[in-house]
Amino acid sequence: MEIIELLIALAVILLAAELFTNGIEWFGHKLNLAEGAVGSVLAAVGTALPETMIPLVAILFAGRAESTDAAHAIGVGAILGAPFMLATLAMFVTGAGVLLYRRRRKTGGQLDVDGRVMALDIRYFFVAYAIAIAAAFVPADLYFLRYVAVIAVLGIYAWYVKSHFEADTSVDATDLSPLRFHRVDVRAYRQDPATPRLRVVSLQVLVALAMIIGGAFVFVDAVEHIATAASLDPALLALVIAPIATELPEKFNSLIWVRQGKDTLALGNITGAMVFQSCIPTAIGIVLAASAWTISQESLLSFASAGIAFMSTAVIFIPLARRGTLSGRHLLIGGAFYLVYLVLVVSQLAGLW
Repeated sequence: MEIIELLIALAVILLAAELFTNGIEWFGHKLNLAEGAVGSVLAAVGTALPETMIPLVAILFAGRAESTDAAHAIGVGAILGAPFMLATLAMFVTGAGVLLYRRRRKTGGQLDVDGRVMALDIRYFFVAYAIAIAAAFVPADLYFLRYVAVIAVLGIYAWYVKSHFEADTSVDATDLSPLRFHRVDVRAYRQDPATPRLRVVSLQVLVALAMIIGGAFVFVDAVEHIATAASLDPALLALVIAPIATELPEKFNSLIWVRQGKDTLALGNITGAMVFQSCIPTAIGIVLAASAWTISQESLLSFASAGIAFMSTAVIFIPLARRGTLSGRHLLIGGAFYLVYLVLVVSQLAGLW
């Protein structure tokens, strides 16, 4: 039964991803937004909602007082795990998509990305995430510095969004596929079959988001049931399986854009989500899960994932910074860093450290 549930959820997510990418591009065009704003802000935030909800629920609704510390630890682990998964496994999947579709892409195995958009995203991610991680090292007598860190990361994200929305318009209607919901607006479709109204575009985006969020929760629930039935270690489920289940389904958006040759949107969907996850959820974690947002034996693996996220991001984007080029093959490096994390997880579960 769980396998059928998993497959249905996956099908819903795939359909929703196609509707979302189509709708969000039209939304950006109707509002005269730049490609970076569409991919790195609108698409990134929209598709980051499912995995963001999970740690927030764990932190805000911990239940009994004795379970609060454990719930906060789970929430912090999930918050720190999101940028890590994006910087490693999501990059790997996107790179695999580039290689898979290289024969139908104009640029083959190379990515045609806007270097300015990528540089902006990576720069903001490094600064914001470094501040958030540094808050875990703040001693008790300087606790006010945690609130300084929260204000800083929230301000950084606000400035980041402002930078993208002020960029020059780059979403051209000639590059857009027909809006899937356009026929729903019968009168407008008869008057102009090529140009949908904003209200129908917004409806499609909202329906797609609801399908992504609902499908993701069903997908995660099915994965957890299968893992439990297989008698897998709960720690392995929390540290490895659950993050994969929450992060990867929404990254089908990036695969769709890669297939269409819209590489800035595809990578921006990931790097923009990295910026969002390093600012908004971390700010909530620092304030509401203060006891868990600190370096300890229990949290060491979670914070180690942050270090791996930094290294993976740096190594992947070095060619883009030096030569202005980036290949799908190079994105596969993210998979190697993910394997490093798996080794750490297995070694800790085996009691080696």
